[in-house]
Amino acid sequence: MSDDRIPDVRDGLTREQRVVLYVLSQLQQERGDHNVPTTLLWGRVCEYFYISPQDLSEMLAQLGARK
Repeated sequence: MSDDRIPDVRDGLTREQRVVLYVLSQLQQERGDHNVPTTLLWGRVCEYFYISPQDLSEMLAQLGARK
């Protein structure tokens, strides 16, 4: 198992989840706190690591983001 998928003991987030939240925050700031389309988020997240669109949607649901 990759270290990227092991939850951190401090907050329970994996490195991948942390990257998704970081990129989402950046995009919200760029867009003036407007909703961020999932496809835009997916493209930016894939600059850090590959994740399928379906897996990203599942991760967002686990993190409490609305579809």
